[in-house]
Amino acid sequence: MDFEGIGIGESNFKGLRVRKNYFIDKSMYIKDIIDNQSRVLLVTRPRRFGKTLNMSMLKYFFDCNSKDSKELFEGLKIMEQGEKYTSKLGAYPCLYLTLKDVNDSNYENMILDFKTAILEMYREHRYLLDSDKIYEDEKERIMDILYAREDEVALKTSVRELSGYLYRYYNKPVMLFIDEYDVPIQSAYIKKYYEKAIEFLKTFYGSTFKDNPYLEKTVLTGVSRVAKESIFSGANNFKVFTVLDNEFADDFGITSEEMDKVMKDFNVEDDKDEIKKWYDGYRIGNVEGIYNPWSVFNYLTDKQLKPYWVNTSSNDLIKLTVKNSMTVKEKMERLLKDEEIEVPIKLETEIDGIENNEDNIWGLMLGTGYLKVVEQIDRKMYKVKLPNYEIKTLFEDMVDEWFSDKVQGNDLRSILKDLVELRLDEFQKKFRVLTKEMFSYMDVGENTAENFYHAFVLGMLVGLRDTYYVNSNRESGFGRYDIMLEPHDRNGNSFIMEFKVADSFEDESIEEVLESAKKQIEEKRYESNLRERGFNNITKIVFAFKGKECKMEVVE
Repeated sequence: MDFEGIGIGESNFKGLRVRKNYFIDKSMYIKDIIDNQSRVLLVTRPRRFGKTLNMSMLKYFFDCNSKDSKELFEGLKIMEQGEKYTSKLGAYPCLYLTLKDVNDSNYENMILDFKTAILEMYREHRYLLDSDKIYEDEKERIMDILYAREDEVALKTSVRELSGYLYRYYNKPVMLFIDEYDVPIQSAYIKKYYEKAIEFLKTFYGSTFKDNPYLEKTVLTGVSRVAKESIFSGANNFKVFTVLDNEFADDFGITSEEMDKVMKDFNVEDDKDEIKKWYDGYRIGNVEGIYNPWSVFNYLTDKQLKPYWVNTSSNDLIKLTVKNSMTVKEKMERLLKDEEIEVPIKLETEIDGIENNEDNIWGLMLGTGYLKVVEQIDRKMYKVKLPNYEIKTLFEDMVDEWFSDKVQGNDLRSILKDLVELRLDEFQKKFRVLTKEMFSYMDVGENTAENFYHAFVLGMLVGLRDTYYVNSNRESGFGRYDIMLEPHDRNGNSFIMEFKVADSFEDESIEEVLESAKKQIEEKRYESNLRERGFNNITKIVFAFKGKECKMEVVE
């Protein structure tokens, strides 16, 4: 092997090449960028899929200030593509702006973070201060930015002005690269200063892109396709490439062919099936079988199959979007059972109010890497599934976290332990407190109330996944039970659960609902399926709900 180690977390192309760290040749991305006719490109990919490294690679290839670019790209595929492409090596002045750290707790600190990011971009071009092509008042503005003295007006126009200085200095148009463009947007929404942030960003991007004669081409990356009208309304010839588009499909992540070489290089071919189970399963455009590079290289470093990406990715917005949606939670439960489900997906994410729009929620989950599209049903509906076991652990943890700390003095594990060990009085006591806490801030619609409670309990029971099969709405006896808990050990305690919700039109009492549920679970003989397969320790439980009131009873 002619490489020296793995550069975990190294997103600087030059640093990785100089240190001879393992590198999967993605230089054909440069060719794809050159061939694309759009002036402004936004490429969205999940976090840790190589976006920043690819942006750094673009910068070092095109930058006329990169003196050793030929050595850095020696032996890579792009250098074999002919003069049309190699002539672009070192051909343009370049601006590189990363917004990954613009994520502070309030608007004022966001502006300070933004100043720091702009300062880093300007610092690379300090040589302009020594040029007679830059006027004295312009040099003063440059100094204001280098010492973080600029006001918000100057900050909003900072990229446009610097591109103008570089255009005049080199007499060449400028290549602009903006990495993690959507971090400030998502952070502002989560931390509740979205409107002020959007007002600033819309002006910033409008100044940067609209009728800017100094730019040759701009490439942006992020995890979400934020609605163009939100911040890019002034951008002409603006094109977005998401995980559903064929363009740039094999430029990010590790393809199956690349992964075969990786496993051979690191002598882990015997672990191929397990590596595939954990980190494969992504699909970008028409390319199937893409592996998560961050997780793969962490695995190759410490030789342990475990979640890596889920412990590093920013999933705060995902958690916010599913927090109050029982419909989404119910579908998440089906995904956890390795089912394929049909969901509406809106790829152009409207961040404002996203938690109230299911189309946006599933679109965000797809774009950020938590889902894989199996099939497009129609213009809006897609069949999706979880890509791999690593993402499955994330969904399980999200469900656990949703329930944790909702019952004073008790956690979800203690409630479930009471259930499986048949301490049912204690289980009912804690369960009633849990439902009161959880439903206190949720609107339980009357028409969907039974589904709401059903999904609620299903989500809670995910915590038993290691010792039980959790089945829902399947035929047994003379009907369909609501939930069946089947232990992996046949000698363990099995459970049949039935839910009933009071009919407000008939003014049912919760006691009447309870009796109706008991009658149904007995008459339909839901436990027959378990008994036929040799399960004898069966407990039948009925739940009655009226509004946010809950009662439970064991059927003897």
